[in-house]
Amino acid sequence: MLPTIALVGRPNVGKSTLFNRLTRSRNALVADFPGLTRDRQYGQGHMGDRKFVVIDTGGFEPVAKEGILKEMARQTLQALDEADVVIFLVDGRAGVTPQDARIADLLRKRGRSIYLAVNKTEGMNDARVTAEFYELGIGDPYAISATQGDRVSALIEMVLEEQAPVAPEPEVVAVEKQPAKPLAEGEEGEEPEFQPEPPPRTKIAVVGHPNVGKSTLVNALLGEERVIAFDQPGTTRDSIYLDFTYKKRDYTLIDTAGIRKRGKTTEAIEKFSVIKTLQAIEDANVVIFVVDATAGISDHDVQLASFIQDAGRALVICINKWDAADSDARKIINDDVTRKLYFVDYAETVTTSATAKQGLDKIMATANRAHAAAFKKLPTPKLTRALQEAMVKQQPPRAGTIRPKLRYAHQGGSNPPVVVIHGTSLNKLSDMYTRYLERFFLDYFELKGTPVRLELRTGHNPYAEDDKSGRRKR
Repeated sequence: MLPTIALVGRPNVGKSTLFNRLTRSRNALVADFPGLTRDRQYGQGHMGDRKFVVIDTGGFEPVAKEGILKEMARQTLQALDEADVVIFLVDGRAGVTPQDARIADLLRKRGRSIYLAVNKTEGMNDARVTAEFYELGIGDPYAISATQGDRVSALIEMVLEEQAPVAPEPEVVAVEKQPAKPLAEGEEGEEPEFQPEPPPRTKIAVVGHPNVGKSTLVNALLGEERVIAFDQPGTTRDSIYLDFTYKKRDYTLIDTAGIRKRGKTTEAIEKFSVIKTLQAIEDANVVIFVVDATAGISDHDVQLASFIQDAGRALVICINKWDAADSDARKIINDDVTRKLYFVDYAETVTTSATAKQGLDKIMATANRAHAAAFKKLPTPKLTRALQEAMVKQQPPRAGTIRPKLRYAHQGGSNPPVVVIHGTSLNKLSDMYTRYLERFFLDYFELKGTPVRLELRTGHNPYAEDDKSGRRKR
């Protein structure tokens, strides 16, 4: 087991900055605002040959009795239960605060190894800046700078010394690759057959506008209250990556911040959240797009669905809060999905109630179908046969005196599937005809839940250099 280190402290002491430095990532949002992190987030840290798990937590207020601060405190307490070691961060420039003292009192009672890190000490005298923190009564304080990296390595090395040594990784034996057989003289190489390689762990991003039940749905799928689900828009601000197993299959769920309308994303924090959500969509294999059955489809929902379509991600439309919608609301939302989201009609639609844990098996089965379609192997002979059938059914229209010629097709990528079409004058194909081909391939190969992308490759025209008399120029 890798040792687990929890980063704990009041808001804005630099926990997320230290998390990003230890994991060598930018997974945690960082800004000069207190309370930016709310859910606990996991990452893998490296220190030389040693690996460890780091947990970033929200600003901790142990005595919070209600509201979002209480939920944040509960998340931090869960992180403490999971951790082997706690790094308690305080602000060296602000000095000891009453909240620091309350956190120290609670940590002493949890029975964990505690290291007191005095952050933001760049350019300051270590002995002088750490002196007052001895009054917290949890051992020697260590001056660090998470921003500059000062003395961070020394602190982590000291923390890891308490943990059992990590077993060495098995030696990898290199296998000599056999050289490819050379082509005979005059022999032409063939287009290589594309082999889609699905990732071992399916990444599923859960997106939607605020307060549609994304975090509640994530918690229902995980079987625990892993992220804060609170009846207040904007509770989730960061994208949280959560590994779990569902019916013996491995997944990573990505709980994202709700994307508000552009006019409402005035705070820097919310603008960061939008960026993180869009990045999560790009990083996912499947997107579960959650809408509220009681609210209908807004123009903002249409814009978000359009971004998912542009990203080429497999898609499941989840109509949540189905149990709270009356018959009229259900009819409106179904009509809205058909009419307003027509451009993603390849996506399957499921109804759920996250609070009642209804429809969970259905949504995961639908996500699995979408994932399988996104990584499906499309053999070259079948693709070429499908292309020929599409042309028999509807010829490409002429562009002036030229009619594009489509000769053969092969697969060139996955997630989403990419169909490479070879021919001549393909730059003359109309957008309407390329959309027709995309739809034809979707139906022909029964690709449920994923878009298809076309890549057009025009071959060399041997008569392009002929003069007007029909003779080839030299």
